[in-house]
Amino acid sequence: MPEREEAPVGTEPLHPTEMIRLPAKRNPILQQLLARINADEDLHTLWRCQNMNAVDRLGMSDHGPIHMQIVVNISLRVFRMLMASDLVPNVVKDHQMTNEDAEVVVVLASLLHDVGMSIDRVNHEEMGLFIAHSKLMELLEGLYTVVQRRVIVSEALHAILNHRAEGRPLTLEAGAVRLGDALDMAKGRSRIAFESGHMNIHSVSAASIDAVEIAEGETKPIRITVHMLNAAGLYQLDELLKKKLKNSGLEPYVEVYADVLGESDKRLFETYRI
Repeated sequence: MPEREEAPVGTEPLHPTEMIRLPAKRNPILQQLLARINADEDLHTLWRCQNMNAVDRLGMSDHGPIHMQIVVNISLRVFRMLMASDLVPNVVKDHQMTNEDAEVVVVLASLLHDVGMSIDRVNHEEMGLFIAHSKLMELLEGLYTVVQRRVIVSEALHAILNHRAEGRPLTLEAGAVRLGDALDMAKGRSRIAFESGHMNIHSVSAASIDAVEIAEGETKPIRITVHMLNAAGLYQLDELLKKKLKNSGLEPYVEVYADVLGESDKRLFETYRI
């Protein structure tokens, strides 16, 4: 039998892990947008390119479709919990749009926040704005009026630019995206660099995170609990999560705790709180 020819790059069907899934039943526009996103070959190629730079070339953690899937779901969940606590999204307060439109901003910014990584890691937040702008305009075509689409695009770009630790989100939507990005730290994604032989505080601490729980808080609307396998995970909390939470605008609404699952490390501390 003749050897089977490999399909040209870009013609293979999407792997199930590359399909974005999120709870969108109560938001008709989000449902339409999700269908467009999962049919967009160009966008999925962007995710593969940014992951190539991150994982294969730099030995970093995953920045591809799996990261997008995790971040968009965490960001949307956090955002809905904030709205359930009677906080008003900025597209509602400032532009007289709806909560559903605010969810669109959060979803789009979450899915496009790292597209600049397809070019380079350095300044990827700024570089990503040029890529994200055209992609946002394309994805939103026909779903909104010209004025509404411009508002959604501007708010999403603000969230993309300010997902960096030194950024300063000025909207509830942008704060949710930045926190969602920081909370993708559980085992699986974070172990890639460690298991590929990159032995440093970044890889060791990332591999120490076992799970992240998001629930209603006791003193604030949201409680985040990080379960660690050992105390090395503290680096992830102090150097990544803490910095992203600071100046996110969400500090009054989020409480963070951590515990260690390993018996030996319980001698060092029982719990950690931000």
